[in-house]
Amino acid sequence: MEYTQEMKNRLKRLEGQVRGVIRMMEEENHCKDVVTQLSAVRSAVDRTIGVIVAKNLESCITEASKEGKEADEAIKEAVNMIVKSR
Repeated sequence: MEYTQEMKNRLKRLEGQVRGVIRMMEEENHCKDVVTQLSAVRSAVDRTIGVIVAKNLESCITEASKEGKEADEAIKEAVNMIVKSR
């Protein structure tokens, strides 16, 4: 699988968000604010997982189609990855 620059940029933004949360903790910000930011990080991770799984599924289906195979197995694997990420 090819990991696009978009995917890497998403992770770099996530890294910045996590550093921001650590800074908030070091500055002893209110718990509610820290948890709100952690929730945003979790949402961003979930969206990133979705993008990666979708791109992987897309390439697997394209490859299966070229080889004259059914894409059922690739779809099952993608669904399992999404379920495990929850």
